[in-house]
Amino acid sequence: MSTKNEIYDVSAELAREFGEMGTEARSKATAKAWEEYNAQILLDARKNAGLTQAELAARIGADKGYISRVERGLTVPSVATLYKIAAAMGLTVELIPM
Repeated sequence: MSTKNEIYDVSAELAREFGEMGTEARSKATAKAWEEYNAQILLDARKNAGLTQAELAARIGADKGYISRVERGLTVPSVATLYKIAAAMGLTVELIPM
């Protein structure tokens, strides 16, 4: 265990739990983590916009269940739908080079 002044490298723990970098298991775990992260961002954005799931769904021509699935990370919206969702909340999507 590190003290509070030391930097702790979690690479070994991540490798143990999700597989080594570059493996299929690690790639799947990373993709799932990003899906859940993006779902949480959309959930927070909707709440910050003061919209219910039903209101957001109506604005994009979808049903409330679809928005719920997106916010729980069970459905990944297409890029076109992501742009619609963002616009419906008064936001934009920015693609940033890696």
